[in-house]
Amino acid sequence: MGVVAESDTAFAAAVNTVEYAPGRRADVFGEAPASTALLWHGTQTDSRTAVRGLAEAIAGQGICVVAPDWDSHAADRGRADLLRSAEFAYSRGGGGRLVVIGWSLGGVAAAGLTFRAKEFNVRVAHAICLGGAFMVDDPISGGPVLECVTDDAARAPFTLFSGNADDVVPTSVSTGFAASLRGIDWPVEVVELDADHGSIAGARYDPDLDRYDAADDPATQAVVGVIADRIAAITLH
Repeated sequence: MGVVAESDTAFAAAVNTVEYAPGRRADVFGEAPASTALLWHGTQTDSRTAVRGLAEAIAGQGICVVAPDWDSHAADRGRADLLRSAEFAYSRGGGGRLVVIGWSLGGVAAAGLTFRAKEFNVRVAHAICLGGAFMVDDPISGGPVLECVTDDAARAPFTLFSGNADDVVPTSVSTGFAASLRGIDWPVEVVELDADHGSIAGARYDPDLDRYDAADDPATQAVVGVIADRIAAITLH
């Protein structure tokens, strides 16, 4: 897998762009043997740059962040990309426990990977979901994500971040998912922030292009700072 030199003057931190699979790219912030986090974007095609601001903030805490492209519009809804990027991030971290972070549909995938980590030979330390769209099917399993839970699953804790101004995935989705997890004795925490569906992942929605892009306004940066601090507390404890 190759490394592609890339420069982006909008962001100060260095980033290496690599191929996690042939023709499939990921941005890597920080270096092993730092703790490793996998950061999945949401329902867009190859949109790793949308979460770059958040990835940089997390990396600034001393965590190696792998932010891959994946294609939620592919015939398999992105399953192959998700699993190959998880394998890449896990191996890059030396096979240590992996923190999995997902935004929107990526949050559903993070839950799906966590529930079936043993099947995919990955050790998940913590699952962090940002505006997780748990009302839609998991792109890894292709069905409701809670149906992925097995009796022998390692119960890696969840932290669910939800924005009180999110008009795409309301807070009730996270609180409902948390209630379901508690019903099966799975550890979970819900954190509600002053954020919308974009800012909770360091992004803003562009209605003209019908897509999310990284944002650098002060309000979004404040949200990103809170989330990065919480992720560092979870990951580096």
